[in-house]
Amino acid sequence: MDTRAMEARIKMLESQVRKLNDIEEIQRLQKAYGYYLEHWMNDEIMDLFADSPDLVLNGASGGKQDLRDFFKSMRDISRSPEFIHQAMQLSGIVDINTNGETAEGRWYGYGAVALPAGKGVRPLGLNGIYTVEYIKEDGKWKIKKLTFHPIMLTPPGESWVKKERIAAITPVKRKKNAKPRKPLDSSALYPSGYIVPFHFKHPVTGKKTGEAKRNASLKRKK
Repeated sequence: MDTRAMEARIKMLESQVRKLNDIEEIQRLQKAYGYYLEHWMNDEIMDLFADSPDLVLNGASGGKQDLRDFFKSMRDISRSPEFIHQAMQLSGIVDINTNGETAEGRWYGYGAVALPAGKGVRPLGLNGIYTVEYIKEDGKWKIKKLTFHPIMLTPPGESWVKKERIAAITPVKRKKNAKPRKPLDSSALYPSGYIVPFHFKHPVTGKKTGEAKRNASLKRKK
């Protein structure tokens, strides 16, 4: 292989490695969004978004301060241990655009919501698709536009499957596990409000996240 061909080959490999690194960084960014959203960690969530004046969240556009105000608007109920907003970021597909500075992604969002309301709590099962646009700012990938498209929203006491279909289920006998299993760690069991500690730092700021402070403020049973 001559020098020119070798240089072209090296350039192509460098481009492929750069693209794979970008995809990995974006996947980490999006998954962190899901974890932070679960407990409505305002500061960590906002640091995932770009500084662009035309951010979009679920169809509403505006600057970063508008998004910050939105997340802060739920501050009171989100600090309740009975609050949860779990939307798992699953089956992600990310494509880097040819300019290398923007990208698009598609993810399933699947989970459960519990919203304190007055003296009670409103539950909701959810399943949908996230469509996301990303932009690289100062060498870091951030979220620019994020929209959740609901597929199933299950009201309290109901299922996405019709009652008559559930009633028609034929019970299946299953063999009991011969070996005893250790009990699961129930530290984060709803409605504890406990946030399982993150092993990673914030993907944009590089800072340690604030779950330790939140957990320390909880009145947990020993």
